[in-house]
Amino acid sequence: MNGRSMGLLAGIALGFAAYFGGFTAFLLVGSLGAVGWGVGAWLEREGPAHVRDLFDRERR
Repeated sequence: MNGRSMGLLAGIALGFAAYFGGFTAFLLVGSLGAVGWGVGAWLEREGPAHVRDLFDRERR
C-alpha cells in the first residue's frame, strides 16, 4: 500500500470520527494514528532486535 492510499484511509477514518464522535473523537483518532505511525516506522527501521541489543549492552 503506497502513501496516497494510506493518506486516503487516514482521512476517511478522521472524517468518520469527526462526523459521528465530534471534535474529541477526531483528536483521539488523529493522535492514536500518529502514535501507531511512529511505532510502525520504528519497527520497520530498527525493530525489536535493537531493544535487545540495548539490554545486552547494559548487562555487560
